[in-house]
Amino acid sequence: MTSAVAAHLKTIADVPHEYHIAATPAERKQLIQTLAGLKSFCFDTETTGLDPKQAKLVGLSFSFAAHTGHYVPIPQDADSAKKILEEFRAVLEDERIEKVGHNLKFDLSVLKWQGFAVRGKLFDTMVAHSLVEPEQRHGMDYLSEVYLGYTPVPISKLIGEKKSTQLSMADVPLAQIAEYAAEDADVTWQLRAALEPLLKQRGQERVFFEVESPVLPVLVDMEYEGIRVDAAALAEFAELLAKEMAEHEAAVYELAGTKFNLNSPRQLGQILFDVLKIAEKPKKTKTGQYTTDEQTLTELAGTHAIVQRLLDFRTATKLKSTYADALPEAIWPATGRVHTTYQQVATSTGRLNSTNPNLQNIPIRTERGQEIRKAFVPRDAGHTLLSADYSQIELRIIAALSREPAMLEAFASGLDIHAATAARVFGVALDTVTPEMRRKAKMVNFGIIYGISAFGLAQRLGIPRGEAAEIIAQYFAQFPGIRGYLDTTIAFARQHGYVETVTGRRRYLRDINSANGTIRAAAERNAINAPIQGTAADMIKLAMTAIHRELAARRLKTRMLLQVHDELVFDLYRPEEKEVRELVAEKMKTAIALDAPVDVEIGTGDNWLAAH
Repeated sequence: MTSAVAAHLKTIADVPHEYHIAATPAERKQLIQTLAGLKSFCFDTETTGLDPKQAKLVGLSFSFAAHTGHYVPIPQDADSAKKILEEFRAVLEDERIEKVGHNLKFDLSVLKWQGFAVRGKLFDTMVAHSLVEPEQRHGMDYLSEVYLGYTPVPISKLIGEKKSTQLSMADVPLAQIAEYAAEDADVTWQLRAALEPLLKQRGQERVFFEVESPVLPVLVDMEYEGIRVDAAALAEFAELLAKEMAEHEAAVYELAGTKFNLNSPRQLGQILFDVLKIAEKPKKTKTGQYTTDEQTLTELAGTHAIVQRLLDFRTATKLKSTYADALPEAIWPATGRVHTTYQQVATSTGRLNSTNPNLQNIPIRTERGQEIRKAFVPRDAGHTLLSADYSQIELRIIAALSREPAMLEAFASGLDIHAATAARVFGVALDTVTPEMRRKAKMVNFGIIYGISAFGLAQRLGIPRGEAAEIIAQYFAQFPGIRGYLDTTIAFARQHGYVETVTGRRRYLRDINSANGTIRAAAERNAINAPIQGTAADMIKLAMTAIHRELAARRLKTRMLLQVHDELVFDLYRPEEKEVRELVAEKMKTAIALDAPVDVEIGTGDNWLAAH
């Protein structure tokens, strides 16, 4: 781990540096000639905002040697700006030159909205650091202090601290912005030199160069494409949800015998536990208030009719505010589409995160949640939506990693894995497995991946703890390979302090040898889950890169739009359906070679729900 940041940090005032402004056509020409002859250079964009769709470019900065940098001011007049940018097109789009940057996806996106497709290998220092130190912060200033002992000029020095009075970057004097921007590129160039050996040292080269760097331009293109959303359908749904909320609210008041504020935990707690007395020993928060969170209410759902009404009210409220009301507002007027942003370094397992808006948490298991997916539609009549989903990928990965013969055999035979598990665990013939047996087996199958305990299983299935313990014992007796895999993985984590995915992505587990049983158990659950979830994450990223490359190489009109957990969503150009189905299935199945068959479910439809 990195040592504490040294107290004696240098700044721009202490370090000799050569930063140049390339403002005239002759200066830019000379800079471009130099860049064109390089194998690699670092670049950074200065913009008027943080939304690539509407940010205006203020300048470009470049560095290709420590303590040196070049700044190219871009005028705010659109025509002049376009002419200057055009001069740099050839070097930015040159596939032979590697581009280095920090949070490169932002810079590539800004340029994409300006009509430029940056090409060449990419080295993103933010992504590199997220693999070297997954649990730490990845900001450039922080990395500069840790690895270079140097504090860069903070942006607040240029535009001010207070949001309300901040300047736009376009208003900062040229000399000041040039020094700030050139320093950014210079520091990032130096960080690359510091981080590259660490990637090798930590065994992260394959993940960085084969998984993360190639998927970066794919994400840029997906964010740029966006997806069409039917605002009218959502408005109708919002009205329906408002009616439902009013009905649930009225029912709650009637059952409570009085009106109160449903959104006040204090008032709700008093009604449930003091007035209606629905629990003998209600849980309390640290401040002494009754606990009324979702988990608590779900556990009490069978005790009184009011609880289910409250849960339904909350579900409708959340769907309305988070999706039915918010999604139409997220439609970008210039394209009529919703453009999410993918966070590449937000999780320690390697899974992508979607924000502004978050399209990965749309509930799919409930009928109401499915209504939201119905509002996602193809771009026009010539297209339909195609959804490709890995089937039970995490179970297939654990079967492959554990080499458990019974599970591998069930997958190879194309059996329903939960029914096959139930047959073994309950000692019955496959054709006599009841829905209840299957439900229990399914909970164990998925629970094992997350290190479920007998207590946890008992809670989820609503059965006595003894029965849950017996089911788990029986499970491990029937699938000894999985028990062996779990034990081996935890032993490896205890010895090395980390676990790895198939590609070598590491999850460090500081608490794996903790003396505190609860903390240690949580680390053990992460040790079991990280290689499985992380391998699934790497797999879909590799598939995305391969599909994206192939769609471009074949000059197909189909576009990849969304990645949601184990699913990819495409705007499918109808005449290409046969070719695209085959291409997507093949690239997803072969992304990582596993010792278990990989199954991909593909569907098409006039909306996302129908396709899925």
